[in-house]
Amino acid sequence: MQRNAPETHDAADGPTFGAAFPRAESPARLRRTLTAKALICALLTCALSTAGLAGAAPAFAETTEIDAQPDALQQQIESTAAAYDEATARVEELERQIADNEAKIKELQADLPEQRERGAEALRALYKLQQEMPGVIEVILNAKSLGDFLTAFEYIDHIQRSNVAEIERLQSMTADLETSQSELEQARESAASEQRAAENALAEAQRAREEAQRRAQEEAARQAEEEARASQEEAAKAAEEGNQQEEQAQEEQKEGAAAAPEGGAGQNPPAEVQPPSSDGADWSSDKASFVAEWGGRIDAYLAGSPLAGQGSTFAEAAWNYGIDPRWSPAIANTESSKGAYCSYPHNAWGWGSVSWGSWEEAINAHVRGLASGYGYTISVEAAKKYCPPNWEHWYNATLGQMNLI
Repeated sequence: MQRNAPETHDAADGPTFGAAFPRAESPARLRRTLTAKALICALLTCALSTAGLAGAAPAFAETTEIDAQPDALQQQIESTAAAYDEATARVEELERQIADNEAKIKELQADLPEQRERGAEALRALYKLQQEMPGVIEVILNAKSLGDFLTAFEYIDHIQRSNVAEIERLQSMTADLETSQSELEQARESAASEQRAAENALAEAQRAREEAQRRAQEEAARQAEEEARASQEEAAKAAEEGNQQEEQAQEEQKEGAAAAPEGGAGQNPPAEVQPPSSDGADWSSDKASFVAEWGGRIDAYLAGSPLAGQGSTFAEAAWNYGIDPRWSPAIANTESSKGAYCSYPHNAWGWGSVSWGSWEEAINAHVRGLASGYGYTISVEAAKKYCPPNWEHWYNATLGQMNLI
């Protein structure tokens, strides 16, 4: 969080942050001075808090839950995401194995007919050689020299070894074909089992995310309604106090005081807090479809910023941790103009004093932190924890950005 040092001026410049009030102020003069100071504070707060939308974005966050532990529902969301990823990865691996086995079987089946003919010919040659063996031995023994003897022997041995090699190759190819076919069947059975596991994990993931979505939207709406009632009560109280001040001022005027009446019109009404709109996230879809849809929408929102092109990263993280996919990108705008003004490397969210080595690492860490410490989507309670000094504006600014995605 970046904070601006208070301005200080000479007392002659009028009421400012650093100026002390003269002791001899009249009550009316003092009220005018306080009102001017309050107005300056309000204007400065507004200017600073909208800086993120205008291009310069000091971080206002004072996050308190960057290392929060996930609750039971969040743990279920994360575990089902991991189970789904593991099952789908195993299915993909088995599908590659099936494809390799099928290619190998096809190659063996194409080569086997020719090898069978060569093997049969080798068997006939060996049989013929066996039948002629007495005469062959006689030829070898009648060799006129040792050289002729060795030549004849090597020739006969070569013929025998060549024929045996063809027969062994045929046997090896046949065995290889049988093994490949068996492995193919096993891979298909395993793939079917893993596919069922992936479907079950997906169904559990969908149920957990839909439940988190439902709970969060109901709770966020409840908090917004409570805040609206509290704001109305505060406004009514302020108006009553303003009327009392106006009556007092009128009495002072009657007594000759030079002060102008200051009543309820000088009171700033509290910022209106609306409940978050539905994110429209379809958790009944599979992960790939979810990431494809939301990745494109977030990419369009981040276009031209340092976070451009990270839409799929945000969307995949939202799926893995089961949160509103608009939330983290919108906070990045509120806190740093989508990564343009980061207090720490790759920290676009005013997320403590943490640095990351890449946007991918940072996005996953921030989304997981939101899920664990702040819930599924933006809420009054989350805003008060994330940005206590200026939570109303932070809430409205972030929610406004979420509605743009």
